[in-house]
Amino acid sequence: MRILQVLSDATNIIAEGEVQQLINTHDASLDENGYLHVIRSKTAKLFEASTQIAAILANTSPAVEAACATFGQALGTAFQIIDDVLDYDGDAHEMGKNLGDDLREGKCTLPLIIAMQRANVTDAQIVRQAIEQGSTDQLQSILQIVKTTGALDATRQAAHDEAMRAIAALEMLPTNPFTQAMEQLAAHLLLRRT
Repeated sequence: MRILQVLSDATNIIAEGEVQQLINTHDASLDENGYLHVIRSKTAKLFEASTQIAAILANTSPAVEAACATFGQALGTAFQIIDDVLDYDGDAHEMGKNLGDDLREGKCTLPLIIAMQRANVTDAQIVRQAIEQGSTDQLQSILQIVKTTGALDATRQAAHDEAMRAIAALEMLPTNPFTQAMEQLAAHLLLRRT
């Protein structure tokens, strides 16, 4: 029953996160807190439920279960942030999606949020209009804006911080090949900074 409760709660939160993301579509006023709320309600919640269920199946203590849930949430958050970086600084052939796909869908992701905060008024307006219109007509200019404002580096740092939070959660768990693999998985996201 405990597993069913975790799955039920996760399903509800993920559905709410999806609705919130749809509401936020083409909304250039979305801030970092709103962005994090959505990704923690979607991708990160799925990771969190998965790791929490593993702890429940292993009959761990409540503290270990909580640590596993924290690991999953932090790892899922880092994963999604890196995915959002790759929309502006990735290799389309390697990723299987084109640069600017999120922008084309009107998604206001962390690289764009930070770029608008740091850019001059004209450049911020270019980014804002592209989000509101779901347009990639100015994609090359936007790519330049997110790079020159340091938005990509700041976004990578946010992913790095989340990956470190995931690794810190593992301190509650015994050291064994499984927890070492979990740490390596989180550490892999640390390597995605460059």
